[in-house]
Amino acid sequence: MDRLEEITAAIRRFRDERDWMQFHHPKELAAALSIEAAELLEHFLWKTPEECTARIAKNPDDIRDELADIAIYLFELADILDVDLIDAMKAKMAKNARKYPIEKAKGSHKKYTEL
Repeated sequence: MDRLEEITAAIRRFRDERDWMQFHHPKELAAALSIEAAELLEHFLWKTPEECTARIAKNPDDIRDELADIAIYLFELADILDVDLIDAMKAKMAKNARKYPIEKAKGSHKKYTEL
C-alpha cells in the first residue's frame, strides 16, 4: 500500500468510525474544501510578502493544520468520487503544458487566453 492509499484508508476509517458518511456528500465536501482554503487564506489576507513570510515562521503549526484540513477533505472527496488523484493531476499537468507552452508562458502571469 502506498502512502496515498494509506492516508485515504485512514481518513475513511476515521469517518466511518464516527458514522459521518451520512454527512459527507460531494457537495458538503466541496464546501468544506472551500471553507478550509479560506481559513488558510485568512493567514495571509492583507499582508505583504514579507509579512506572509513572518506569519509562516511564527505560526507553522497553524498553516500546516489548514493544509492538512484541505488535503483530508480533498482526499476523501476523490475517494468518494472514485478519482485517482495522481492520475488526475498528471492529466491536468499535461493540459496545462498545452495551455501554457514554455516559449509563451515563461516568466508571465498572463492567463493562457492572453498569451
